[in-house]
Amino acid sequence: MRDPRSGRRYPLDPLRWRGDDGTPLLVSPAQAPRPADIVTADRSLWRYRAALPPLPPVSLGEGCTPLLARTWGGVEVGFKLEWFNPSGSFKDRGSSVMISALAAQGVDQVLEDSSGNGGSSVAAYCAAAGVGATILVPAHTSPAKTLQATAYGAQVTPVDGDRDATAAAALRRAEQTVYASHNWHPYFLEGTKTLAYEIWEDLGFRAPDAVVTVAGAGSTVLGCDLGFGELLAAGRIAALPRLLVAQPANCAPLHAAFHAGADAEQAAPASGRWRPTLAEGTAIKEPVRLPEVLAAVRRSGGTTAAVPEEDIASALRRLAATGLYAEPTSATAAAAVDLFAARGELPSGGTTVVILTGSALKAPTATAQIIEGTR
Repeated sequence: MRDPRSGRRYPLDPLRWRGDDGTPLLVSPAQAPRPADIVTADRSLWRYRAALPPLPPVSLGEGCTPLLARTWGGVEVGFKLEWFNPSGSFKDRGSSVMISALAAQGVDQVLEDSSGNGGSSVAAYCAAAGVGATILVPAHTSPAKTLQATAYGAQVTPVDGDRDATAAAALRRAEQTVYASHNWHPYFLEGTKTLAYEIWEDLGFRAPDAVVTVAGAGSTVLGCDLGFGELLAAGRIAALPRLLVAQPANCAPLHAAFHAGADAEQAAPASGRWRPTLAEGTAIKEPVRLPEVLAAVRRSGGTTAAVPEEDIASALRRLAATGLYAEPTSATAAAAVDLFAARGELPSGGTTVVILTGSALKAPTATAQIIEGTR
């Protein structure tokens, strides 16, 4: 494992989730798979096991999601439908590898903090592995959002305060319990990087020109950076795709830092703090890996956009009108296609992949308000 900020290295250890100085870690780069290395009979991300840690897989059939060709606002795109993952979001990629690593170490109980997709995903893979899970959530979290984790057998524990307070409570408890954090654990990103491998395979073993994705903590951004970076280093692709990253304008710390030319968080708007957003999955005011996400976007020659709430709602309705039932967080990426195209970031004739991270079935209240016109 390595600390990308200090360069310090640690032995591979799934029980280690951060550096001694409290910084997030990455697993050292792997050799990207060759087409011949792909186990095509395996309909899961473990088809790329040649480039993953050698583990007994805890798998529910994650990965192998459709890449659907569509025209969006006059732009030819491929929508990568990540809600086809078993728990309904892209986070199953990371959970499969992370929980496989922890289960192989004999871990029988883990802690996670999440108000939505991350907690549900970790709970699902813990259930598959026979590992107990405690999921900390903000006290105001809707029962509809925690029902899935509860159904998998996880102990869902409310914490007074907002999402940041919940994360702080998890950090305190992590001194006594194995912390299986989708934001912190380096093995989680080892699973997320398979999104890049899969897009490469989907496109006939070539990279797209651009990948449009939404970011909260930034795990899709970092997964694409890791996966495409490994493919580039191995000579499997000619260039990195540009990472075009969307955030809701109501909570856009990554966007603010990127356009300020900074490497760390910028101050919130003049109002003093970020506001609530329809894209609840991105409402992270202080992303743990913000410097690494910024570096990934810049390394790819990419950029960011802040999407107004009305554009998120409109994109959700437009997607639904074509048969794609995306949650507001996912719709943020689709809405950003219009912004990037207007800025000339998506030249005609290029190959653009848009990652739709989760189903609207994961956000019934917000989706109903948008469809009914109350938000």
